[in-house]
Amino acid sequence: MSMTDALLDWKDCMELWHRESPYDPHLHLETWKQRRQFGKMLRAKMPRKTHGNWWPSECRPDPIAMLIETGRTRQTHLLPIRIGRMASSPYAFFRGSAAIMAWDLAQTPISGAYVIANGDVHLNNFGLYGTPQRTLVFDLDDFDEIAYGPWEWDLKRLAASVNVAGRDHNLDRGDRREAVMACVSGYQKHAEHLQSLRILEVWYLHHYPGKQHPIFKLDRKTRKVFKKAVDKAKTRTNVTLLQKVAQRSKQGNWRFDNDPPILERVDVATAEKVVQSLVLYAKTLTRERGLMFQRYRVADVAHRVVGVGSVGLRAYLVMLFGNDDDDPLFLQVKEAAPSVLAPYTPPLPASIDHEGERVVRGQRILQAATDVLLGWTTIDGRPFHVRQMKNMKGSIPLEWLEGSAFLMYAQACGTLLARAHARSGDIAKIAGYCGKSEALADAIAGFAEAYGDQTERDFDALLKAIASGQVVAKRGV
Repeated sequence: MSMTDALLDWKDCMELWHRESPYDPHLHLETWKQRRQFGKMLRAKMPRKTHGNWWPSECRPDPIAMLIETGRTRQTHLLPIRIGRMASSPYAFFRGSAAIMAWDLAQTPISGAYVIANGDVHLNNFGLYGTPQRTLVFDLDDFDEIAYGPWEWDLKRLAASVNVAGRDHNLDRGDRREAVMACVSGYQKHAEHLQSLRILEVWYLHHYPGKQHPIFKLDRKTRKVFKKAVDKAKTRTNVTLLQKVAQRSKQGNWRFDNDPPILERVDVATAEKVVQSLVLYAKTLTRERGLMFQRYRVADVAHRVVGVGSVGLRAYLVMLFGNDDDDPLFLQVKEAAPSVLAPYTPPLPASIDHEGERVVRGQRILQAATDVLLGWTTIDGRPFHVRQMKNMKGSIPLEWLEGSAFLMYAQACGTLLARAHARSGDIAKIAGYCGKSEALADAIAGFAEAYGDQTERDFDALLKAIASGQVVAKRGV
């Protein structure tokens, strides 16, 4: 099925993004059973087994050339750090090569159901964070690549990440397959559950680790891993961050510590541009949150290197204070580049002409609870999105996941991805296509294994490019 065959799905998705779309009080939604049946009919046009057929296209671009191209608009002096981080393991390479996989996914079969896709789903892009009610939830936690896309592109990238991470865990082919099957099963079963829920119930769903009635259940071993991560996340607040990254100057003012190249105070001119961008940012907040933000003053600005795939993008850390020195606030102001899916998907609505707004609006749709200070701005003509830096954020380190815990975590991520897709796409149609058998999981497990092999080949190509001097790597940073 081609993109043209499903324009109605795209139109429905676009309405969610379009801030000027009028409410239609006469809209009639078919029952979930009818929509599920339509999803089952899609199998005739695109059988589920076709999702297991993957091999590199003859016209596949050189992966190293693609990495070099994606770095052209970034800060060139930081690119060796990006390459160095990607060169640490095949899984690290996978994390930083979303643009390469986007090209590959665009060559794969499409079922015909669409969602607002995350665009960069992998095991490390799920995490813990605090809700406005200061309760910890576990959910998707990176939205830089959000775009309209086939739901299976997200699931395939997640499944491939399970396979590649499984190799880092020294899992054999059979164990990798079992983990991917668990991941896809988590998606399928939760889609099956979500399809008949009341619409509001879907939007009320959160996963509170350790609380009653979670979205997914964990075995005892995996619960211990989550508890350890939760306890650590609770300590990551604006107050604790202040002591780690800043100190008082002799004049009594708070200033960031210089820790180049990861954290560096910026020059006066750059700091002023960042500070002034907060005026535009404040207008993107809801009025009541904008009123709250008015009470903070800026103390200092620094540049901060973040992530793996994001290295080289401009990212600033702004330190602010409210009532007194015991009331700090840290905002991350991060450059928003076009989504890696953009070349292969229809354009955004005309009303969304700002990449930072794309990220924010997409995050508000996919994430069960979002940061109260989520917004966007522009600096020197470049789009940025803004969020709290330390909002009880935490992650589940993959090295903590041994044996059954790795499999359970993969299944949990698949489960949460289905919930995210249900907020923008027709989950009944998707559930109908997925079905209850192992047909889809079996196919995607085959795809993930093949793509794991490809990732290792691409990783080897990167190591050769470093050795030959084609690209420069700065390791250990």
